[in-house]
Amino acid sequence: MYISRIRARGFKRFHDLTMEVSGTPRLVMLCGPNGIGKSSLIDALRLWHGGHGSGEGWFIDESYHRKAGEAIIDVGQLVEVEFEQAGMHPGVDPRKVLYARSAYRHEAEFESGGISRTGDLSSAPRSRRMIEVETKVSDNYRRLVAATLEDVYSGAHDRMEVAELRDLHISRVRDAVLQLFPDLELQGPGDPLGGGTFFFRKGGQPQFHYKNLSGGEKAAFDLILDLVVKTAFYDDTIMCIDEPELHLNTRLQADLLDVLLTLTPPNGQLWIATHSIGMMRRAQSLATTDPNAVAFFDFENRDFNVPIVLTPVKPDRDFWTRVLRVALDDLADLVAPDRVVLCEGRPAANINPARAEFDARCYRRIFAAEFPRTDFLSVGNAAEVAQDRVEIGRAIQTLVSGTEVIRVVDRDQRSPQEVASLAAAGLRVLTRRHIESYLLDDEVIGALCESAGRPETTSRAIAARYEATEASVGRGNDVDDFKSAAGDFWTAVRQLLALVGAGNSTEAFLADTMAPLIVPGMAIYDLLRTDIFGT
Repeated sequence: MYISRIRARGFKRFHDLTMEVSGTPRLVMLCGPNGIGKSSLIDALRLWHGGHGSGEGWFIDESYHRKAGEAIIDVGQLVEVEFEQAGMHPGVDPRKVLYARSAYRHEAEFESGGISRTGDLSSAPRSRRMIEVETKVSDNYRRLVAATLEDVYSGAHDRMEVAELRDLHISRVRDAVLQLFPDLELQGPGDPLGGGTFFFRKGGQPQFHYKNLSGGEKAAFDLILDLVVKTAFYDDTIMCIDEPELHLNTRLQADLLDVLLTLTPPNGQLWIATHSIGMMRRAQSLATTDPNAVAFFDFENRDFNVPIVLTPVKPDRDFWTRVLRVALDDLADLVAPDRVVLCEGRPAANINPARAEFDARCYRRIFAAEFPRTDFLSVGNAAEVAQDRVEIGRAIQTLVSGTEVIRVVDRDQRSPQEVASLAAAGLRVLTRRHIESYLLDDEVIGALCESAGRPETTSRAIAARYEATEASVGRGNDVDDFKSAAGDFWTAVRQLLALVGAGNSTEAFLADTMAPLIVPGMAIYDLLRTDIFGT
């Protein structure tokens, strides 16, 4: 089953939206930031299906489904859907045309207290609006157990071993979960008659209870289990999933898309509403292999208050730049750089904005002229830089082909052997302790005095730095810890040079006044340049 055209009028966000789907793409990606209308489109499909064969009848929430201020039209005219086959093909059960999952999927724990007959899959609980919370894991648990019990008494599998029969219904789920989480193996449903739930082997530990899975593991398991169970009925279906990537990191998001496509029936079509960088990068790869297999629809910067026709967009560089901007959110200014330097420092979203991205701000000021297409990002402590834990480097390299990622950490108290080990792992290590050691170098202090029109005060300003360092040592800090001495130096030099507008804090003074003084031609500039970019 493949959709060719959708029209929504006076529906939620849309005045008059027509969406044209050319060809028969296996995967349809609805792209754009939050609150832009992606979920509304799935809501439109869900409403249409309610009145066209789902068996539920029309369900309309007037304050939810209708666009405010629009003329009231008959509910049957709000949404129109056409199929590539010029209508649902003969013999297709209209109940199975559409299956949708909302973004609000959460079932923290459950236990079974007994076995009971489950209803037909077409009558299983389904969300009628994309804002509803879904709890499908426990229902699907009962269906798996019931299906196994039915097979025991059906006679169709009498020659099977018990373990083989039990495995018949969980093997697809287990294999798909292992594809995402290699150390998470589904063992079975436990005892359905008392305290039954899903148990796993995790990290070698058996009988790992479902409730102890992480949020990401539960989110992925929910979708996998649901597709395995529901596709027994929904075998010729438009499968719609709103934000399947929730709670998963970038790498797993990409792998999850592969799993979802594998579990989607051969005659089905998978519609994904997402702003996930992982999902998008995998869809890009699929489209590169087969451009007809994926259709991208860009919902960003569309005025849905006027009639509009959406057609698949060509995933060119501008499109991927917008995707990158949406996916990285706070890093919106990072647009297709040639090089990205990941350095230490509190990230931009940190609760202490005065110190956020301090190292990155300084590096940008220093190297903006020579390296205009290089950006610097503070991503956390040294371990987070070394491991790229938030996967910013991996994501950028995937979406912006050819981008070089450099990882730089402070010298701190590392021994030569530690520095050599980090270098062997591909990291750059500063020659000096930290960025403040460069900012408060004698050469830079001299440039500060020169810029203030007081070159004769250079020796006194350098002496102030030594005094601040001595005071810092007296507080128990190391002699090369200029970071701890920076506050006293700032106070002293501000008075010495009568500085005005040089920064309202130590961090602002260092980043906005001292950093721009480090320029090409200075020995300290050459040293820092070599530390970061190499010879």
